[in-house]
Amino acid sequence: MTTIASSSPSAAADRTTLSDPERTVLDATIDELAAGERRWAATPLAERAALLARTHATIAASAARWATTAGRIKGLDPGSPLLGEEWISGPYPALTGFGQLARSLEALASGRSPLSGARFGTAPGRRVTLRVLPHNAYESVLLHGFRAEVWLRPGVAASTARSHAGLAQHHPSRTQGVALVLGAGNITSIAPLDVAYELVAHNRVVLLKLNPTLDDLEAVLVAALAPLIEAGVLRIVRGGAEAGAYLAHHPGIAHVHITGSAVTHDAVVYGPGEDGRARKAAGAPILDKEITSELGGVAPVVVVPGDWSEQDLRYQAEHIATMRLHNGGYNCIAGQVVMISGDWALKDAFLAALREALDRAPARPAWYPGSDARLTAATTSYPDATRLGDGGCRVLVELADGADATALERTEYFAPVLGVVELPGTGQAFLDAAVEKANRDLTGTLGANVVVAPQDRRALGAGFGEAIAALRYGTIGINAWTGVGYLTATAPWGAFPGHTLDDIQSGRGVVHNALLVDATERTVVTGPFRPFPRSVAHGELALFPKPPWFVTARSAAGTGRRLAAFAARPGWLRMPAVFAAAFRA
Repeated sequence: MTTIASSSPSAAADRTTLSDPERTVLDATIDELAAGERRWAATPLAERAALLARTHATIAASAARWATTAGRIKGLDPGSPLLGEEWISGPYPALTGFGQLARSLEALASGRSPLSGARFGTAPGRRVTLRVLPHNAYESVLLHGFRAEVWLRPGVAASTARSHAGLAQHHPSRTQGVALVLGAGNITSIAPLDVAYELVAHNRVVLLKLNPTLDDLEAVLVAALAPLIEAGVLRIVRGGAEAGAYLAHHPGIAHVHITGSAVTHDAVVYGPGEDGRARKAAGAPILDKEITSELGGVAPVVVVPGDWSEQDLRYQAEHIATMRLHNGGYNCIAGQVVMISGDWALKDAFLAALREALDRAPARPAWYPGSDARLTAATTSYPDATRLGDGGCRVLVELADGADATALERTEYFAPVLGVVELPGTGQAFLDAAVEKANRDLTGTLGANVVVAPQDRRALGAGFGEAIAALRYGTIGINAWTGVGYLTATAPWGAFPGHTLDDIQSGRGVVHNALLVDATERTVVTGPFRPFPRSVAHGELALFPKPPWFVTARSAAGTGRRLAAFAARPGWLRMPAVFAAAFRA
């Protein structure tokens, strides 16, 4: 167990403007967690599993208040279908994540690996794969047509993955101190899931500092995570950048995890402003502890040209519009750069469908701070960009082959800004060029999307798999937005491994990963190219309708509420209600 001394924070933290009473409260909170760590170290695995199960129950009891509070923060009408986003990205993944972590601990407590009975396969480059979706019979029906595989790092054997699964819980008494989680301000399940991962995967008790954008969610999270708070392994505090800096540099904090931007990450590691930039250039961080991070980036959407029907064009245009506009565009995984072939016979028809999808998507407030300024920055860089939606609230940048796309490819706009770039070629030549461009030119490695008709994927043969292997992203979605990977509790979530503090890109480390798998490289999620029933009519074995996370799904709120209820108490008799709502999308 790591013992933390209670002493004054470093000089870097002393430069903050917190008052003495504020510092006293934070110091006392860290001391409480140090005591909680000692209790956690003595807690057997079976009791840890039971604690997570009790937390799963309190999350379920708080789910309605959670979703409605998040909707209010984001300015959504209580009757809007868009409230489904808050159900599906808030209580639903929290429930599935805590539930699966509890089952993984139960397996370890009984002497079994969380990967007992797992299905392994292979991928290019001497990689072993692990099927994580569907993970059970419920998922095979509920998400019919979707699958996800975790690719282990090259050379890692299935036997090694099975024996190492469990991470820090193989040695539960060896706790690792107090972790500071600097919570995200956009998706409401991020912070609770980060808390759970620190507690279980790394065996650290947690101080969660909420992002001020979500301060109004504090009371909900206190209720939802009450068992962890009562056990002394979690404390939740509010505060701005000053509180975050004070805590990050506090000697009572052993580890920092941040979800946010690379700029915020660098301010924590090197300090803010010109002084911080000078320290970064000199390779002189002021943070004296390990930091992990999930920092977003510029996500590509590679559209492999094919002979699509008019319905295919409309559906995939809505799909890509959702990748950008879900949550108003304020997602670290929002699609930003659409890569299409300039030689595609359907290029103009696709672009027309994309403009229409962006223009007709439901209106919503620009709720995240700084959105208008980021839209202005995009139109300043690209004066010919098209304003779409009510009042021109969305920006579409269309660039021909050879046009300067630097700003689009290097700036994570975190706003409803979507760009289209053209590349020459078709088939394998186009796909390889798009992969090379994404790896070379786009900032970040969190997620990449590939849209390809089944017949075109078959025609590419082994070349398609080689292209996916070459795509250096933490999650890759094939005919499925990478956000599905975020929603999959058993899938690791994070940047492609290998980033350094001075070139952080989309961050370091993973979260979620409720099977506690070691040495993961990426997650590859695959979905149907068409929704049911057109999927079956065209030979795809997929019974999934228009996904409820589509911004155009009319029944999203009802479907999201029922999905959360199902995750709270899974059972076959509860499944028809989910389908009844979903098929009204």
